[in-house]
Amino acid sequence: MAQRFLLGLVYLAFISLGLPDGVLGVAWPFMRASLDQPLAAVGAITITMTVCSASSSLLAGAVVQRLGTGAVVAGSCLMTSLALLGFSVAPSFIWVVALAIPLGLGAGAVDASLNHFVAVHYSSRHMNWLHGCWGIGATTGPLIMGVSLEGVGGWAAGLRTLGFMQLALAALLWLSLSLWSQASDAAKQADTQTAALVQKAPSAFTLWLAPLCFLFYVAAEMGTGLWSASILVTDRGLPAASAGGWVAMYFGTITAGRFGIGLVANRIGNRRLVRFGICLATTGALLFALPQWFGAASPVGLVLMGLGCAPIFPSLMHETANRFPPEALRTLIGRQMTCAYAGGSLIPAAFGVLATWAGLASVMPMVVSLLVLLLALTTLLDHLT
Repeated sequence: MAQRFLLGLVYLAFISLGLPDGVLGVAWPFMRASLDQPLAAVGAITITMTVCSASSSLLAGAVVQRLGTGAVVAGSCLMTSLALLGFSVAPSFIWVVALAIPLGLGAGAVDASLNHFVAVHYSSRHMNWLHGCWGIGATTGPLIMGVSLEGVGGWAAGLRTLGFMQLALAALLWLSLSLWSQASDAAKQADTQTAALVQKAPSAFTLWLAPLCFLFYVAAEMGTGLWSASILVTDRGLPAASAGGWVAMYFGTITAGRFGIGLVANRIGNRRLVRFGICLATTGALLFALPQWFGAASPVGLVLMGLGCAPIFPSLMHETANRFPPEALRTLIGRQMTCAYAGGSLIPAAFGVLATWAGLASVMPMVVSLLVLLLALTTLLDHLT
């Protein structure tokens, strides 16, 4: 019973991790008017958050080892809640950028800590459902902000609502610290058995190859999500509403796919799921990239790509615990999350430079190339581990 309650808390924490992710894009047109800032000023906020999230993910392993997963997750949730509440009363743009620091640090620490915790304590099914929960949060946050923008209080009220939701979760997490400690004690006993089944002296090459896979995958996923609407509207002449619907279906199939795949993940196995997912995602990306071949059906490629993307990240993450010895996991998962943040920010931004120079039609062939390279890298990683 205690383990089920703890698992529920883990799911709630990952829902809360997703809550702020889509909110800034919805709120920024109204925030910038209140703060008297140009449209491009949002870049200072997103860059600050990304750098801080990547940094805290990289350091999370050492911090968790010292303080424990429960304390790190509860403290990080408290940090993000206070940052969101601070956003709602920030007197100037400088304060908003400053508050992006604790928001990013808290998000990165939660991300790395919970991915490690689930990889060690739970099955592939729960890892897929964990990342499905992030999708629930990423969908709910913008909905809450949209309702707030229509009502009294505007964007500030929306951020306060999210902040208080995070604060309530932080209190619940602090009250449950003893459950996290019990789970950690059980994991230490399991580590002695697991260590005999995995590679005891992983090479430095594999310890960087595994994180590199996350860089390429997240770059493909987020690059498609960022630029597909522009491709549909600017290059293919679709109405903005139709383009938005296709992009929503892309992210929706990733989220729904993770819940569905979770039902069969334990039977199929992580490595097969990763290979199948990459092949399906590549097929979908090719379909979307070639409107001259597939005509009006090419946007369906986004749905296929979303279904293919669904198992890749969680299955790769869960398989880390099977590939590498327990003493390397915290550091390695932190490194993987750092590469994921880098892949989700730097490469999609580079796609924008490429699109300016060569046109938007050049973006999806690059996504296909990333996925083909990812298939080669994961196949090599499977062989070496």
